[in-house]
Amino acid sequence: MTDYSRFPDPVYRDTVLAPLFDNARDDHAEGFRRIDRAHLVMLAETGILPPGVAATIARALVEIDTQIDPASLTYTGEVEDYFFLREAELKARTGPDIGGRLHTARSRNDIDHTLFKIALKARIDGALADCRSLLAALIDTGEREAQTLIVAYTHGQPAQPTTFGHYLSAAIEVLIRDMERLESARATCDLCSMGAAAITTTGFPVDRARVADLLGFAAPQRNSYSCIAAVDYITGSYAALELLFLHLGRLIQDLQVWSSFEVAQIHVPDAFVQISSIMPQKRNPVPIEHMRHLASQTVGRAQMMLTIMHNTPFTDMNDSEGESQAAGHQAFASGSRVLRLLAAFVPSLQVNAAQVARNIDRACITITELADSLVRDAGLSFRQAHEIAAATARAVVAAGESLASGGYAPFRAAFAQATGAESTITPERFREIVSPEHFVAVRNRFGGPAPEALAEALASYRAAAARFATRAQDIATREARAEADLTAAFAALLETN
Repeated sequence: MTDYSRFPDPVYRDTVLAPLFDNARDDHAEGFRRIDRAHLVMLAETGILPPGVAATIARALVEIDTQIDPASLTYTGEVEDYFFLREAELKARTGPDIGGRLHTARSRNDIDHTLFKIALKARIDGALADCRSLLAALIDTGEREAQTLIVAYTHGQPAQPTTFGHYLSAAIEVLIRDMERLESARATCDLCSMGAAAITTTGFPVDRARVADLLGFAAPQRNSYSCIAAVDYITGSYAALELLFLHLGRLIQDLQVWSSFEVAQIHVPDAFVQISSIMPQKRNPVPIEHMRHLASQTVGRAQMMLTIMHNTPFTDMNDSEGESQAAGHQAFASGSRVLRLLAAFVPSLQVNAAQVARNIDRACITITELADSLVRDAGLSFRQAHEIAAATARAVVAAGESLASGGYAPFRAAFAQATGAESTITPERFREIVSPEHFVAVRNRFGGPAPEALAEALASYRAAAARFATRAQDIATREARAEADLTAAFAALLETN
């Protein structure tokens, strides 16, 4: 007969408590160590604990941290979870009275959310570092390919010529905005929950700002209820992560289409190509598929975190804790693989200039500039010029001709029919107008593909990249200072008699 009088029930132990213990041990052991020390320093500095008591607890914490390797621990059910294991070890070394005093003016609630924020900040920092590497790779490649012609597509069809650098610049701008969203999410994570206790703070004269500073947070989170109930630090982080990989997935899909045999706009080098086991002629750019499905996995895992938070009560709850946190961390792991691979992959790509030229010629995608030139040079309305250009394109495509070499005669006929006059545009001028180089060069407007406009844009992206690096260094410097302050303050406790 099952004994329901003793905690924990074996099934509950195996299905819930043991996995939670393992997650805390693997993801948060260092966070527990830092929180215990920072909270103890604050209790001593505010006089909530006498110096001698604080020193005794400090020495016991050192023993725990040097004698117990978290990675070697296995859950037995003797204590509820990793927190209570640490507390049991502390009481074993100091006695229950002194050992129990470390928990003065704090709760599992504020501890947990502080732990989760510490872990999430570290993962966002890792993601942002990977993003900075990708951003640098995209900018470098954009500069290298600033004048390399490609076909730009709309609705899956050839539309207009542009340059590979101009295309990558569009992706760069989205990445910059995604990185800014991640930075904003990190700023929310950078508000410390310690001192909120269970819900309403405490009657003890705690110094919340001191604990936040010792733990490397920017500041304490103001409202104590918000500290334990507002999970927007979670939803904001995973929403930003989801958008990052949703957007990168679109870029990756273009690379898949552009590297196909039929389009062949880009060439993937052998280092990123796998062969078929049966078809020796095949060159499979398999890394693109891996990036695509890993990006989709990351989007799905990030979306899962938002779904878990949906329709939960506005209070402290297990839904946002332990196992949900561990599950969400997998999104950062898969996302890092995409970012690192894409940063290596993009610079390796080469544009197939001959194929691009053929596709431009066959698709008549410079015809828009013919219409524009008729407006500028012949004084026609754009609608009339558009009709002449459209008739020219139809005739060229029907004849299987090149626009540059076979388009002049159809153009003259279309112009005469539409206007009742002969065009003054010479064959040489016509070929210049419909050339992709001219098409790009005249689009020297803010945000356009012409060399001057694109160079200005790329310079602005480099400046943005430098700002990202500066902000990351500022955070790293602040957190290193906090770690040094915590180490020094805790060492001072150890020296107390």
